[in-house]
Amino acid sequence: MKQTREIVIVEYRPDWPQEFERIADWLRGALGDAALRIDHIGSTSVPGLAAKDLIDLQITVAELNAPHLDPLFARAGCIRKVEVDHDRLPPTTPDSAQEWQKLFYSPPSDMRPTNIHVRRAGSPNGRYALLFRDYLRAHPMAAGAYAQVKMALSGHDAYDWDLYYDVKDPVCDIIMAGAEDWARSTGWR
Repeated sequence: MKQTREIVIVEYRPDWPQEFERIADWLRGALGDAALRIDHIGSTSVPGLAAKDLIDLQITVAELNAPHLDPLFARAGCIRKVEVDHDRLPPTTPDSAQEWQKLFYSPPSDMRPTNIHVRRAGSPNGRYALLFRDYLRAHPMAAGAYAQVKMALSGHDAYDWDLYYDVKDPVCDIIMAGAEDWARSTGWR
């Protein structure tokens, strides 16, 4: 679908990890014990990887309990996007869509652009985000090829978000095939 928001991929910015830490500290204060862990995920978490200038982070919780979590996020000024309630299932997963559920929040509008993904501890989508990040960190060649795909897609039609994800998501699945082999051979957890 053509949108008015442009897809812009920028070269890696060394300040992304520090920006993540500031946001994570703020969220730890807002969420307290509800956040079991907060991880920097997505392309901005991989040194050297070109990305949209948007920090993605994953908050791991014991249970995806929106009635409990929504007020905590609301006090911090975050808004849940109810239309985003699960991640896309990889094509070969035996899991049900229910196992890939998540909550998705946006920070207050005066804060740095951030996607806040909330996933249940032990969930396959929580594992996916962390394994994908760690594999790309350990394999600069794969990260570089992934960056080339994203740059080409944004240059093809910078407003066609459907095309962007229709191509990028299967590329991620291919990367994950290698990541799963790597995880088995290294004992990654």
